[in-house]
Amino acid sequence: MAAADDLDQVIEQYHQALDEFSRGNPDPVKDFYSGRDDVAIANPFFPLTRGREQVVARLERSVQNFRDGEVGFQNVVKWVSDELACIVELEEWRTKVGGREEVTPFTLRVTTLFRAEGGGWKVVHRHADPITTARPAESVIPE
Repeated sequence: MAAADDLDQVIEQYHQALDEFSRGNPDPVKDFYSGRDDVAIANPFFPLTRGREQVVARLERSVQNFRDGEVGFQNVVKWVSDELACIVELEEWRTKVGGREEVTPFTLRVTTLFRAEGGGWKVVHRHADPITTARPAESVIPE
């Protein structure tokens, strides 16, 4: 079983992997995701995705949007139990996005759920989106 005390170190390593992701390297991030088929991801580029194979494919496609970047992290809240841990963070990205040549800053609000697996912690769900300010109710209605 994973120790709750180990979570802070895992989060720091996960942050380093996300920093690599911002430079176009998906491999360190992929290693943090659960190998089980109930793993899920919701990112700004694709609909909610479930299953190890599909999540890895989404990560590999999403990383193609980034290069030459870096990410900073602001912890909002963290909950930890023996089996599950959840962090809510603001991620401050500075990276080249898409075909742009200039480094662009943007912020994501992110919820990451970790599960105790194989004596360590694995990401079982990540939800990231760019909504960081209040929006009118009508913004949820598709055009």
